[in-house]
Amino acid sequence: MFPNPIISRRGLLARTGTGLGILGLAGVLADSGELTAANATVDPLAPKPPHFPPKVKHIIHLFMNGGPSQVDTFDPKPALARYAGKALPTQKMTERRTGNAFPSPYKFHKCGKSGLEISEIYPELGKVADELCVIRSMHTDVPNHEPSLLMMTCGNLQPIRPSMGSWLCYGLGTENRNLPGFVVICPGKPVVGPQLWGSSFLPGVYQGCHIQNLDPKKIINHIENHYVTAETQRSQLDLLNQLNRDHRDHRNGDAQLDARIQSLEMAYRMQTEAQEAFDIRREPQSTRELYGPGTYADSLIVARRLVERGVRMVQVFSGSGQPWDDHGNLEAGHRNKAKASDQAIAGLIRDLKSRGLLEETLILWGGEFGRTPSTEGQNGRDHNNHGFSVWLAGGGVRGGMAYGATDEFGFAAAENKVHVHDLHATMLHLMGINHEKLTYRYSGRDFRLTDVHGTIVRDILT
Repeated sequence: MFPNPIISRRGLLARTGTGLGILGLAGVLADSGELTAANATVDPLAPKPPHFPPKVKHIIHLFMNGGPSQVDTFDPKPALARYAGKALPTQKMTERRTGNAFPSPYKFHKCGKSGLEISEIYPELGKVADELCVIRSMHTDVPNHEPSLLMMTCGNLQPIRPSMGSWLCYGLGTENRNLPGFVVICPGKPVVGPQLWGSSFLPGVYQGCHIQNLDPKKIINHIENHYVTAETQRSQLDLLNQLNRDHRDHRNGDAQLDARIQSLEMAYRMQTEAQEAFDIRREPQSTRELYGPGTYADSLIVARRLVERGVRMVQVFSGSGQPWDDHGNLEAGHRNKAKASDQAIAGLIRDLKSRGLLEETLILWGGEFGRTPSTEGQNGRDHNNHGFSVWLAGGGVRGGMAYGATDEFGFAAAENKVHVHDLHATMLHLMGINHEKLTYRYSGRDFRLTDVHGTIVRDILT
């Protein structure tokens, strides 16, 4: 439904989506703050002014797909120990009725000058606790993976809406014309598929560029053209684009031709910079040691290199399948997954800060939902959409704080509740976008990332 990029036989040729065309429906933010119809066919990814001065320019989404447990990471609940092995008085239904209270097998420590409480499974992250703004009162609509993954990435439970990265590129463009504005790093088999980073009815040029292999020679197939020179490629592309434009203009515009023209241009430009941007072998040994070993660490180094080069949004999935989906043996499962990412995430924060990039970059950590404070089986936890935790770090957010709260057992958001729509509205606000004005007319209706919802969480903003 939302195709991945595909490659031609003799060079890079990104396939585009099947949404409406760019003609007359551009994501251009005018001085008045309203979206206007503009001639975006010239360069739809060119930087566009925001509604108001932004706090950040880039977003890195560390997507812990599968659903980390809030009561084992960032939301300590001592009451669970008192009820250990007993039925919880406020137990809620998720997918299945779960068992009795399951105290966290991990200890929590007060970290940093702020004393923010973080689980022992994140020792390195605890050392940068004063950069973190933990939202403990998140909630979403359903306790199933696929719709909740879509809600977190696209603001809707069904695969019919554009992803957040696509909305950002549509509204703001990108700062580097030689790289995609939205990059998705998901090594291995995709979690759900391109619905999570697709552009849906937005022009196809705004969809995410999915990366599965971090080898700079393999990361994008056929990135080098071994048949003709760059000058010849440019001449061929100019001729092809002119023929496509003539074909389009004689038919009062063609959405797919428009998107294909832009994809051909992007593919040509990527040859000059993509290999360098993704080649972490250019990094000094000190940087590699800062992030630590492993594929996830390599992914976060790439994420930093991309935002450093002007990419608007980078989404990094924690792996294929549902890696945080610990329905059994949670103690070992969560500990191992945290160990695989702890040093890399802390390294990313430190690295961005040392380069002066943290103040213009927003980091989001979290899954599509949380887990039950009661048992599933003997030692696992089930899905829980009623309450979970995420954290933000970077420009525009207050570090070293916890916002909101779940009930005493960690089952449901109880204080200063934050829905996924509210999180999206807040992130767009930090990017200088009024979420109610970033719209696209499709099928007779103005659509937006937050649908008809969303309240900015102003108490966490600087």
